[in-house]
Amino acid sequence: MAPVLLLWLAVCLSGTWAVDRGNFKTCDQSAFCKRQRALKPGESPYRALLETMELTNTRLTLQLINDNNKVRLLLELYRLQGNITRVKINELKPLKPRYEVPDVLIREPPTEPLSLLSQDENGVVLSLGAESQRVIVSARPFRLDIMEGREVLMSLNSRGLLAFEHLRMRKDTQADPEAEKKEEADPANQAEAAKEEEEKVEDVMWEETFKSHSDSKPNGPSAVSLDFSLPGVEHVYGIPEHADTLRLKTTDNGDPYRLYNLDVFQYELYNPMALYGAVPVMLAHNAQRTTGIFWLNAAETWVDISSNTAGKTVFGKMLDYVQGSSETPQTDVRWISESGIIDVFIMLGPTPNDVFSQYASLTGTQSFPPLASLGYHQCRWNYNDQEDVQSVDAGFDEHDIPYDFIWLDIEHTDGKRYFTWDPHKFATPKEMLQGLMDKKRKMVAIVDPHIKVDSNYKIHNEIRSRGFYIKNKDGGDYEGWCWPGSAGYPDFTRADMRAWWASMFAYDQYEGSMENLYTWNDMNEPSVFNGPEVTMHKDAMHGAWEHRDVHNLYGFYVQMATAEGLIQRSGGVERPFVLTRAFFAGSQRFGAVWTGDNAAEWDHLKISIPMCLSLGLVGISFCGADVGGFFKSPSTELLVRWYQTGAYQPFFRAHAHLDTPRREPWLFGPENTALIREAVRQRYTFMPYWYQQFYLAHRTGQPVMRPLWVEYPQDPATFALDDEFLIGRDLLVHPVTEEGARGVTAYLPGKDEVWFDIHTFQKHNGAQNLYIPVTMSSIPVFQRGGSIIPRKMRVRRSSSCMEHDPYTLYVALNPQRTAEGELYIDDGHTFNYEKKEFIHRRLSFANNVLSSVNLAPDAQFTTGSWIERIVILGASKPSKVTLKAADGQESQIEFEFDASMSVLTLRKPGMNSGADWTVTLQ
Repeated sequence: MAPVLLLWLAVCLSGTWAVDRGNFKTCDQSAFCKRQRALKPGESPYRALLETMELTNTRLTLQLINDNNKVRLLLELYRLQGNITRVKINELKPLKPRYEVPDVLIREPPTEPLSLLSQDENGVVLSLGAESQRVIVSARPFRLDIMEGREVLMSLNSRGLLAFEHLRMRKDTQADPEAEKKEEADPANQAEAAKEEEEKVEDVMWEETFKSHSDSKPNGPSAVSLDFSLPGVEHVYGIPEHADTLRLKTTDNGDPYRLYNLDVFQYELYNPMALYGAVPVMLAHNAQRTTGIFWLNAAETWVDISSNTAGKTVFGKMLDYVQGSSETPQTDVRWISESGIIDVFIMLGPTPNDVFSQYASLTGTQSFPPLASLGYHQCRWNYNDQEDVQSVDAGFDEHDIPYDFIWLDIEHTDGKRYFTWDPHKFATPKEMLQGLMDKKRKMVAIVDPHIKVDSNYKIHNEIRSRGFYIKNKDGGDYEGWCWPGSAGYPDFTRADMRAWWASMFAYDQYEGSMENLYTWNDMNEPSVFNGPEVTMHKDAMHGAWEHRDVHNLYGFYVQMATAEGLIQRSGGVERPFVLTRAFFAGSQRFGAVWTGDNAAEWDHLKISIPMCLSLGLVGISFCGADVGGFFKSPSTELLVRWYQTGAYQPFFRAHAHLDTPRREPWLFGPENTALIREAVRQRYTFMPYWYQQFYLAHRTGQPVMRPLWVEYPQDPATFALDDEFLIGRDLLVHPVTEEGARGVTAYLPGKDEVWFDIHTFQKHNGAQNLYIPVTMSSIPVFQRGGSIIPRKMRVRRSSSCMEHDPYTLYVALNPQRTAEGELYIDDGHTFNYEKKEFIHRRLSFANNVLSSVNLAPDAQFTTGSWIERIVILGASKPSKVTLKAADGQESQIEFEFDASMSVLTLRKPGMNSGADWTVTLQ
């Protein structure tokens, strides 16, 4: 193995558990970021040439000119269905095409009519079709304002920070004659050539070095930038992935937030450094409206945020109010990308759910996962061999802890050759998988996108012979160092490469695989140990495009191809499960993500909440963090608290580094085993609710795990909360994330709400901060009054073993409203729900009548499960309870009433879960 890899491994396995920030660029070390950030507001050289305006039914086009260099840009503006405005800016006549991101949008977005309202020499006003919405295009300097009535919703280039570095020929090299002819023929380019003598083109624009790495830039400087102003807004969210608070901070006194997928070795918390994924979507919220900005660009991107209220204390704001200060709060955001074009979607809400559906209409919704993947996952780097897997599996049964998936990291392969098994340690993988299948359990094995360069390795030979590897700038196959040593990197931006990769998951290609083996894509930023910033050189080539253009898309494409492979191997029948570390906008369509290589520290437990909340806001609901922390060894208290937190996050997986002591749940003494068992079992009782929430996310784009402000958008007390969260609308969770905590203070929102502790059934009013004493067994969780949540209380060894088990309905009453809930049932693993093979029922309680009504009368599915108990919280004691079945038959139901807690329990009503019925309290 080469010295560089050995050195990297030595660092990994040593006790130095901290990110080397020197490996990663700051804005000052990134030439285009530094260049763009140096621009001064209020000095925009761009003006709109109104005489070039063309307006069709669906599109406005208009040329912009940079008065400094006379280069012209083409502005396109579209009104899209669903209250979205799209703005594209490109060079009018670029020397060569600039990269436009493919495959992320699920279709070409449908448009709505635009109409001209007025025009003069200063600008034009267009109707956006929706109630009194219009866009004002100002000519000098160019500016766009989107208005509703007299209110400005958003302004583009109001600070004059639009920048578009046009492609040009380098003057000190032999130019391409064809390009020279083109330049000479274009008057704009002639004017520019005359001015070129006055311009000093910095060397860094054509070549840049960072540490020992050189980045050649044959296309020269090509950055794009645009600023957005948000009047009335103090809170913005999104642009994951960052290990930071839910509410984004201002960046005036430091680096911007960076979006550039990187393998950051034990990342630091509370800073804007780039991490594994990049979703260029930001949400802005105040008590009146929620809006969103989707910046569709896959190159390295920096996002600056400033605010006129930043740093003001509550007292200062009150003083402004008392003194009659007229300053409206405003947040200004600036996006800077290294290459590509400006292609931005402005989502105008007005509600949070409107923004979620608007974004989903563009990039799709969360894939509907197999039910089992919502259970508990047990992983470490690495389970040693088949006997180890069998022993861990048996340990869960021995200690009565359910789980659904056991995972294998890179050591299961034959010398880090993916799609293979170690011939000594995993000699009979089908036998191992069959043993798990017999218990209705499953496995995940890692398949990374770096391929060992080895002429005896089938996968490498196929990729090389087909020309599927990414090329270096000189045209040879790009090679870097990763876990196998020297590795090639398949070009997943190619559809034919993705199709071939998908075919490798077929059972006759991936030897030893079975239908209960699923996939984990790690290291897909891509991670290159000896590359700049531990990733790929930007001047590597994907066909005609440089890696700099497509970098943030790489992991998206790897997961896309892998998910397609799992679907194809079943003939299109089975839903896939694929976990990815790197991601982009649209990655929600292909599976789950996790927050990467965290550490066994209390702050890493805390940060898992805002990190997953941020992902949910931009469409990626299936998120989790390594329970217990990947690096270091957790104290037993931290481990227990992490299980309790993870049990209420969408993706629930324990994982640990090769160099840490084993930490299966039963290794910390009987008392801690019991606490962990209880947390995992709670997860399994709520599986029907989790599954229903994922079905709704798949249908609507709404996040499963969501900040409180999404449901209480007019309550400013919720706007910055990120130590508690909602699952759907009806479960509020405030995990214990402080060492030695004896109590937590949870904010219960909604002045008309009541909240019930799910453990004690104690009732609490909303719109208050509630102090909750806690012990080591406490997981503060509350059910909203006015909701009905179906649960399965008979916990078995895996979710599949519970398929036909009965339901208990928890009905939490609020005297001010009807209690409502849903019950969704299908086979749990196929795409047959798309053929209307499911049960979807509305449950409601009003006027002392609880009923189940079919929400999908055209759907067909049968279930053996039934309703075995109904628990009504906040109830009064009835004199009798009557069940009326679908066939009209009536019968009495036994009940118990706890007057001290106002809890009514109906015993063994016995109706089928898919049937119509009513229960009447008299």
